[in-house]
Amino acid sequence: MSENDMMEQEEIYSKVLRAGRRTYFFDVRATRAGDYYLTITESKKFTNDDGSFHYKKHKIYLYKEDFASFKENVDEMIDYIINEKGEEVISERHQKDFKKETETDVIQSEDDDEKKKSSESFTDINFEDI
Repeated sequence: MSENDMMEQEEIYSKVLRAGRRTYFFDVRATRAGDYYLTITESKKFTNDDGSFHYKKHKIYLYKEDFASFKENVDEMIDYIINEKGEEVISERHQKDFKKETETDVIQSEDDDEKKKSSESFTDINFEDI
């Protein structure tokens, strides 16, 4: 049996959570001894300059002996964030009046920075002092 067949055979139950450019996979798998564990995979899509794309993946393996502590810590962190910042997303991208910075905006900003730098480096010289 190939390794891919083994991986498919070990997968018992799965759920997918799509969240913008990220996708989270929750997979119940079986150990060789027949016990279950959880894998959580974050997959994030990136676009290359040529228009093609690739994914970066990060995976967590969570075993039954760690479930209670893991859940307790995740619940505590979620409660802390909600209590401190509320449930509303705070991000420029999520603001109602958010407008994506265009290439023109970037060029204008760079021009403004150059003007500021050149005026800051200017020294007022009095020719009578020479």
